[in-house]
Amino acid sequence: MDPLDFLTDEELLRFFRCSRTEMSCMEQPHTFLNQLRDHHLIPEEMYKKLIRCKSKEVREKGVYQVLDWVEAERPNSIKVFWNCVFRDHLLQQYPTLRLLRNRLLDGSFTFYEKLPKKVEKDEEEEDKKKASEEGKDGEEEEEKEEEEVKTRKNSKEKERSESAEEEQPSTSTQSNPSQKRKVQSPTNCFPSRKGEKDDIWTWPIYKTQLPVTCGDKEGILIRNKLAKESEEDDDEEEEDEVAEEAEQEREEGEREEQANTAEGGSRKGGSHGAVKKSVFKVTCGDINGMLHKDRFASGLCGKSIRTELRWMTPVEFVKGESALEDPSWKNDIRWDGKPLNLLIKSKILVIHSLLCKCKLCSSTAKDRDNDDDCFICRSQGSLICCDECPRSFHQRCHLPNVDDAMLGDDRPWLCTFCVLRASQSWSYPTQMTYQEALTCRISDHPLECQYLLLCLYHADEDHIFVKDPCINVRNYTSEIKTPIWLDRVVEKLQQNLYQSVQQFVSDVLLIFTNCATFNRDNAEFRVMGERLKDLFEREFKSTFSIQLQHPTASNSQ
Repeated sequence: MDPLDFLTDEELLRFFRCSRTEMSCMEQPHTFLNQLRDHHLIPEEMYKKLIRCKSKEVREKGVYQVLDWVEAERPNSIKVFWNCVFRDHLLQQYPTLRLLRNRLLDGSFTFYEKLPKKVEKDEEEEDKKKASEEGKDGEEEEEKEEEEVKTRKNSKEKERSESAEEEQPSTSTQSNPSQKRKVQSPTNCFPSRKGEKDDIWTWPIYKTQLPVTCGDKEGILIRNKLAKESEEDDDEEEEDEVAEEAEQEREEGEREEQANTAEGGSRKGGSHGAVKKSVFKVTCGDINGMLHKDRFASGLCGKSIRTELRWMTPVEFVKGESALEDPSWKNDIRWDGKPLNLLIKSKILVIHSLLCKCKLCSSTAKDRDNDDDCFICRSQGSLICCDECPRSFHQRCHLPNVDDAMLGDDRPWLCTFCVLRASQSWSYPTQMTYQEALTCRISDHPLECQYLLLCLYHADEDHIFVKDPCINVRNYTSEIKTPIWLDRVVEKLQQNLYQSVQQFVSDVLLIFTNCATFNRDNAEFRVMGERLKDLFEREFKSTFSIQLQHPTASNSQ
């Protein structure tokens, strides 16, 4: 798992500055430089000039200059830099990079605060003033010496001895006070001079931190952190809104489940009672998918987003099979028009830690490329997985039913959805009319009929049209003279009781006709029947390649 996912660009830049010297001292840095060159992190001319260096000292200096250039010219690519140099082949060759990576993993590196620039300038100015004062003192001493030389003309030896005696105390008086001043110098924190009045709150140290108290407690307030918190107030408001929306959705789901349980006697077949998981509809550009909370671990771990064709990690959903991770997946993936990062900040989605050893983050764990629930009944258990798409099925839920003998060999198994998609390119070279499709023999089109039934089973999430309604619904037989349900249609199809496609279509549409008749005063169930009827007719025309629009098949009954 990539540790850079949990660090900001500012922290990575600070770690970069503290590590430049160590990286510049690496033995034989050619592979290191090649990696930076391959990812366009350093200019070609700088690379060629440095690669020609034969002297070790010159090469170390050149590598340091390259890293200095990267910090100045490529600060926005700092995560890309660390991602490049932490590749396995570089970690094996350079122990220094392994040590640097371990510092990030175990948290031994501390991100210290920067010193204010003004404090450093004040130190330099103070040193210059001291040097100038010492220079003036030296000039005054020389003038005194010249005067003494003029007055003393007795002998040259006396003059020399007197001048030497005068020079020795002058040097001692110059050195000792200056050394004492350096030891006692408080200019870093207290720039005010003796005798001058100054507001202490204008001192450089208080531009970054302030002493605060609360009762008997004392502490230091860091201004930068306070500013960041104030800038994040708007984000926190959005996070609260997201959390409230999620809580409302959860409460609505619980109320619906309770209502379904209370009205189970009036529903055809009742509710299947499965607990709904936390699933979010997400988009990235033109790509749509469903993000499953129980599969989410991080950007690179846990294939949590399901598209029509396969499961993906968030990074794969954004960039496909890109070699470099792009941390922008948190903002590029949108949920309900908002960036996915809001769900992470609201703790609705939790990114696993670097040292997590769960089945999603473990390097030895197998990729979960298929659904955890049956595509038809939405329950778990012993499932068979399609080798072409992410769907999973119970052997008895799939049409046709899958026997153990079919799964005994090592050949890949494809579900009915994938088999039909693969065969559509050659099954119907020319389009058919609606009447031609209805008059086809059912024995020539079992695959198409099984596909249509699987679509209805999947769309009927509450299994309202699956079981015999006469068992659970009161007064159903008194109003409906010819009851029919999906399980009965499957039974008749498997027993070869249908001779033509028209007989099959008539039975399926009769299910929805009975629903509309019995639920004249119940708009909720009537709308459910109309939705599944529209789905069936749309898939029927697509599957049989119907040429023109025709009246609904119900007219042909």
